[in-house]
Amino acid sequence: MTALLVIKTGDAIPSISAKRRDFETWIAAGAGLSLADVQVVRVFQGEALPEPERVPGVIITGSSSMVTDRELWSENTARWLARAVALDKPVLGICYGHQLLAHALGGEVRFNPRGRQIGTIDVKLTSHAKNDPLFGSFADVLHLPVAHRQAVVRVPPRASVLGTSPLDPHHVIRYGTAAWGVQFHPEFDANIVRAYIDASRESMLLDGIDPEAIWHSATDTADGTFVLRRFAEIVRKGVVTRAPLAESAE
Repeated sequence: MTALLVIKTGDAIPSISAKRRDFETWIAAGAGLSLADVQVVRVFQGEALPEPERVPGVIITGSSSMVTDRELWSENTARWLARAVALDKPVLGICYGHQLLAHALGGEVRFNPRGRQIGTIDVKLTSHAKNDPLFGSFADVLHLPVAHRQAVVRVPPRASVLGTSPLDPHHVIRYGTAAWGVQFHPEFDANIVRAYIDASRESMLLDGIDPEAIWHSATDTADGTFVLRRFAEIVRKGVVTRAPLAESAE
């Protein structure tokens, strides 16, 4: 396939990127691709996006930025994403990308009123995931890495909630025929999660979270890799089954 577009919305934390490179490397590896198969556009550094008609599929990375800051590069990317979804391009938003996609399509993003999520958690799929082309053959509960403070608090119109987690009822959302947002990080492994915990220890304690317990509970899981590989297959085939969408769930 032509190069999968990775929209980079920020860098990983230096303590891990210095040793293991960055989001685009982990995403490509998880999807079973080489970096030669990926076109990276660093929108947070002002790089211009190609016309959405010209890309076979899109993944939007996580970021240390906040969608609620409404930075110019982020708002411009949101408008681009709305165009890509309208064209039925396969889109996968990860963490910040998940929130930005929801914002682009009419949802609301805020600091999660239920609190920060970090570590390895269970994500429970809803009944709407059963016929979904990306999540349709997974078990009912996935074990996945997370690291975020903001969340989608109001789902856009005509979106379908496919997955929930203990602190986030909108953890996985589908839009249209081929766009998904996931609050989890399918590209992270346990060591990456632990690096994020190490970098957040002081603020976690202020939030009433025990970093030591979360650090030791972080585990490797194949579920994120399966999501990335299946998404890459959808992009490669260029055909998506039109599963019915439910009304927005709150």
